[in-house]
Amino acid sequence: MKFAAFFRNLNLGHGNAPSRAALESAFVQAGADEAASFQTNGTVAFSARGVRPARKIARTVQQALANAHGFDEPVFVRTMAYLHTLMARDPFVGMDKAPPIYDFYVTFLHDDAKVLPALPTCNARRDVQVLLYTDAELLSLSHLTGKTPGNPNVFAEQLLGLPATTRTWGTVARLVRKFG
Repeated sequence: MKFAAFFRNLNLGHGNAPSRAALESAFVQAGADEAASFQTNGTVAFSARGVRPARKIARTVQQALANAHGFDEPVFVRTMAYLHTLMARDPFVGMDKAPPIYDFYVTFLHDDAKVLPALPTCNARRDVQVLLYTDAELLSLSHLTGKTPGNPNVFAEQLLGLPATTRTWGTVARLVRKFG
């Protein structure tokens, strides 16, 4: 099976982040059949023999990064098949990424997050608008307020009190096209 791992706050080449080669090697050493870092934002496509082994691999890599690099952030795992399904639910269809819209996003939520129908669809600054909540993600768009775009990750973390990680919709679409 094919999977994607989305690390929070991991940017290759910055601070205590591993190199691309070290990140990919950590996945293989943890038991992945193969691994490929995608872009530089802490997204990795990898193969494992099932969901439980994939989650174990991700936890092992997470611990290895903490031990070797001092990088201690959560990782969020999804199957490529699930990401295909998520892409098919595209709430952004027919919308242009043009002012006032800055970009479209997928925020991957912590396993303990409880998404309820009554959750707000906008942050206080009204520069993040959630179009769709799933059980494990929120799909949103941001507006540019002055020179700063809205931050869906901050909104999700403040709303749910748990860590999350966000990628642009375009990044996830390219990931699925390349590895899915």
